[in-house]
Amino acid sequence: MPSYTRSYTSDHDIGPDDTVSFSCSQDASEWPWLALPPQHPIPLQAQNFWAAVGGGKALQSQADDRWSALTWTRWELGDLNAGIAARGTYQRVHNDDELRFGLKFFDQSDRLIASMDGKGVIFRTRNFEKWRDESKEVAEEKSQTIHDFSYTPRKLLALTEHEIPLIAALHNGPKGKSAGQSTSALITKENGLPPAHRYFSGSGDHVNSTHLAEVARQTACMLCDGAPLHLTKGAMTMRRYVELGTPFTIKVASHEAGKARLEIGQLGKICAEIEVNFAPI
Repeated sequence: MPSYTRSYTSDHDIGPDDTVSFSCSQDASEWPWLALPPQHPIPLQAQNFWAAVGGGKALQSQADDRWSALTWTRWELGDLNAGIAARGTYQRVHNDDELRFGLKFFDQSDRLIASMDGKGVIFRTRNFEKWRDESKEVAEEKSQTIHDFSYTPRKLLALTEHEIPLIAALHNGPKGKSAGQSTSALITKENGLPPAHRYFSGSGDHVNSTHLAEVARQTACMLCDGAPLHLTKGAMTMRRYVELGTPFTIKVASHEAGKARLEIGQLGKICAEIEVNFAPI
């Protein structure tokens, strides 16, 4: 795991049950995604990562010499009128090579913004960097530039000023039904990381959970003809890394009013499943 020199959380206080209470940075110059509404999936997933890192360090359970990967995460919004996060809590259960954690974020008026859970795996014996190099070489053969990919119009994705389309137009499912529709996405270092996209962050090694949550939001907006949406709750299961620079597919496995299940695939393999509930803003 790389060493993180920045800290989104501060004032860590460890309770008798090892719950870590912390303050959240409100500096949008340091954390640009704070400019988005706090219910938006980009800041939620970014907070999920950075608060878990901060909480793990406070408990001295975050080892800098170990690589880890998020394999499952779930979130649910609280008060839709809540403002930017001011504080939060972190709980962690550590069991061998699996890690589990729970997070809650509150605004300065103590309104719950969201509750989140996560599971991950720690790589102790695998040569992580060599293994990733081999996977990226395979994906590189199918890589594509953003100039050769047809992204869907912004008006169908409810984007704010500095957000970027990540997905193509939806293709109809059997007999025109929304279930069975599909699209594709292309996230590269040029559109999925700063400075081109000011709100994303991450290692730059692969498409991460924040990217996938935003892809789910953009897909849900297209299912609703471009209506701005809250993803009121959702869950993501990550089975394989999704590589940067190589197109991946999004299949609408099921869709009903206010709910959809998506399957993410790349190079012929299922990489992730995403379930989201959504409601108009």
